[in-house]
Amino acid sequence: MLAHFGTAAIAPSRDRTAGPQRGGPRRAAMAKPGAENPKDQTVAAMSRLLQFPSAVRRDPAIDRWMREHAGELGTIAQRWFEVMRGCGNDVRELLHDGHPTACVDDAAFAYVNAFRAHVNVGFFLGVELSDPARLLEGTGRFMRHVKLAPGRTVDAVALTRLIEAAYADMNARLATKRSRG
Repeated sequence: MLAHFGTAAIAPSRDRTAGPQRGGPRRAAMAKPGAENPKDQTVAAMSRLLQFPSAVRRDPAIDRWMREHAGELGTIAQRWFEVMRGCGNDVRELLHDGHPTACVDDAAFAYVNAFRAHVNVGFFLGVELSDPARLLEGTGRFMRHVKLAPGRTVDAVALTRLIEAAYADMNARLATKRSRG
């Protein structure tokens, strides 16, 4: 399914050489010592959580940010942030580093940011997400993003699934953290 906004459609960049995909050689190289044990991997993953105790159910600063980013790029950012907001009743939000960030309770899972010519829909632990549609870009240790721009198409179903997967992944990480005390 393609998402269209007015006369423009949005799509990810076509450059698929930007970084390793899940399970690639870089992922193996970044594993912590002892990470062969699944229990150790869970503990290592817990330390990657970016938590914001100040996250709230609906942050007026985000609504202001959306109004300040009017036009096609703002419409794109707002559409995808609404998908994040709709993931569950435990979604909280805040402006982090100047862009709208969605959290499960206080743990960040995704964000949107508008630039001069594109919008990023980003994932704080994107390297962990399965991406069969190969939408994700980036070479950072943990984060990945999908680059959207007016006049280009995006597989809206695949992007929605990435957002939902990031939300579910963060919920699972928090449940594991809670069960460990």
